[in-house]
Amino acid sequence: MIEVSTPGKLYIAGEYAVVEPGHLAIIAAVDQFINVTIESATENGSIQSQQYSDLPIRWTRREGELVLDHRENPFHYILAAIRLTERYAKEQGTLLSFYHLKVTSELDNSSGRKYGLGSSGAVTVGTVKALNLFYDLQMDPLMQFKIAALAHLAVQGNGSCGDIAASCFGGWLAFSTFDHQWVKKRQETWKISDLLKSDWPKLSIQPLQSPKNMRLLIGWTGSPASTSDLVDQVNQSKEDKDDIQKNYEQFLTDSHHCVEDLMDGFVKDDVTKIKKMIRKNRTLLQNLAKATNVVIETPALKQLCDLAENCGGAAKSSGAGGGDCGIVIADQKTGILPLMSKWEKADIIPLPLHVYHYRGGAK
Repeated sequence: MIEVSTPGKLYIAGEYAVVEPGHLAIIAAVDQFINVTIESATENGSIQSQQYSDLPIRWTRREGELVLDHRENPFHYILAAIRLTERYAKEQGTLLSFYHLKVTSELDNSSGRKYGLGSSGAVTVGTVKALNLFYDLQMDPLMQFKIAALAHLAVQGNGSCGDIAASCFGGWLAFSTFDHQWVKKRQETWKISDLLKSDWPKLSIQPLQSPKNMRLLIGWTGSPASTSDLVDQVNQSKEDKDDIQKNYEQFLTDSHHCVEDLMDGFVKDDVTKIKKMIRKNRTLLQNLAKATNVVIETPALKQLCDLAENCGGAAKSSGAGGGDCGIVIADQKTGILPLMSKWEKADIIPLPLHVYHYRGGAK
């Protein structure tokens, strides 16, 4: 039996801007995992995911018709990852076989509520990694990223695939997404093996070294949010109004410069600069929320951040916002017990997570 574990992720800075090719974000892989096992089968295979057996299917209405939203359902990501990985395997002359694939998750709480740690990305990467070993395809982490990104986009349609990068490579990453249209156009005519071996325009994945005197704290508001929905809302807002489009273009420029300065703080081991840029990125996201009328920093996230600021940390929402997690950057010497106590009184749950590094590098 083959077993793999892939970490979840947290966005540290650069949210929303990162969905545009070439715009930077900083992401950290965290030590909560999706676990995938594969065992050979004879006549029929199976896919099992206990964690999601009672997952509700979201739906909305378009022009009066009920429309299902499959983007929160892990089985669609698993199936897309299987189809694409097996297409690559066939191109390599591999004979396909049957297997039992089982998924378990640590990226949700006991009642199945999401922490916002990138479960759909991690389950996609976990499926690719497991099949890579099962079929002995010897794909390196970058090829695994690319095939998982193709699978993820086939289901979700939007997003940066930064969570895919974090699950593939681990650690702290500076990331910018690829030119999605370029990839989709080549995917129509190229073999998947040729697409995986090609350079993808604008894609950048750079490991970062965490400053020795920096501490990362994570709080969960208990309000799961849908990244897909929130990205849709921002995209719709900027398409509807020209003045919002101008604000959005300025946001992209400001966010990119902010994340570049944040990266410089990592390189120079400068926690003070990192904290300053975290605060600046929070302000940029607040301004984007006002311009687009999309709720990014909920009242609970605002309270999480304000309490952290009062205790000497630099805080902001993580990821798409709308609930889920907030992150705090603090000096290593800063005592955290006062903040933990204030969070718990405010019904904010501290998550005991750490940045996860693959042993010996990503595999």
